[in-house]
Amino acid sequence: MRLHRQAASLLAAEESERHRRVVLVIDEAHLLSPAQLEELRLLTNAEMDSASPFAGILVGQPVLARQLRMGFFAALDQRIATRFALGPMDLGESAKYLRHHLALAGRTDPLIADDAVARLHRVANGLPRALNNAAVAALIAAASAGKALVDDACAKKAVAELTRD
Repeated sequence: MRLHRQAASLLAAEESERHRRVVLVIDEAHLLSPAQLEELRLLTNAEMDSASPFAGILVGQPVLARQLRMGFFAALDQRIATRFALGPMDLGESAKYLRHHLALAGRTDPLIADDAVARLHRVANGLPRALNNAAVAALIAAASAGKALVDDACAKKAVAELTRD
């Protein structure tokens, strides 16, 4: 509890003395323990709802939303003013996403055939992290086959590799 009071005091001082609004960003928030979520709730309760001592952004997997809706976390859930959930990408967005990442790596000409992109998109369900993993596996498959272009056969091999038990 001493640490909680100290954190609340530091947050209040940052705003009152330095006129700065603290923004606390917690990535992978779905991995927070119930005790940590309770500490976060207590921290938001510092001024008894008259003013929040900080702006908080919780970033996490869909399980976070389900966890917050549980009765135990109702008080914290009620303090969330804005919610946003990213849905899966459609095929066009997945293709643009892959092209963008390839461009960041310095590749401007096509590296993945359209039918391979479609297969990778399907196996990833449009989810960026899963698409990254599938694309890397497809690139490895193409390299091991000595191909300059990831074709559907490489994508199929990558999907088989990723989905095997």
